[in-house]
Amino acid sequence: MGEKVAVGSIRDLLRGLAVFDTELPGFDVDAAPSDPVALFVEWLTSAVEAGVREPHAMSLATADSRGRPSSRVLICKDLAADGTWYFATSAGSRKGRELAATPYAALCFHWPEQGRQIRVRGTAVPADAERGAADFLARSPGARADALTGRQSQVLDDPSDLETALRAAHAAIEADPGVVAPGWTVYGVRAEEVEFWQADRDRRHTRLRYTREEAAWARHRLWP
Repeated sequence: MGEKVAVGSIRDLLRGLAVFDTELPGFDVDAAPSDPVALFVEWLTSAVEAGVREPHAMSLATADSRGRPSSRVLICKDLAADGTWYFATSAGSRKGRELAATPYAALCFHWPEQGRQIRVRGTAVPADAERGAADFLARSPGARADALTGRQSQVLDDPSDLETALRAAHAAIEADPGVVAPGWTVYGVRAEEVEFWQADRDRRHTRLRYTREEAAWARHRLWP
């Protein structure tokens, strides 16, 4: 057995890591658009052009019926002009079950190369079955086979069971290329709040929050 790492050593390691040690873009709040969707597209485009890795990856936080949270990282699939961010998963997965119990979610995009975060919070609503089927069929064969096993987040006692299930799933896809995993769902998070966070080396971070109102978005600059 290896030696245990002292807690103090971990603390020193963490405190010694560099933060915001790259050239950071500016953020002129006064010039920001009135719509958070427009600003998100602007920042996303900038991230892609700057070579940020996987800028479409985002954390998704959900909560069960007792309010206990869980989070994971997945891919943003789409964004609508009305301020709805989309992702896909099985309705039977842990996140799917939690959204059924508590239909509210929080998203966070983190682009460390630019010192930027975008936080989204709102109501999560499942899209229609046709949209879910289209998303599923656009996935790679391997991703479709994995979803067809239908046992995400369940306990795996024997790794060979996974191989058996995947072989059966691939066979099902070969037999019927149009097969869709039961319960595969596209969810939309209709934002009630969207916050844009720009890091500053001196910790004078710039934060702009959009809050949905009846006919428009209210904008407020926040303290760092």
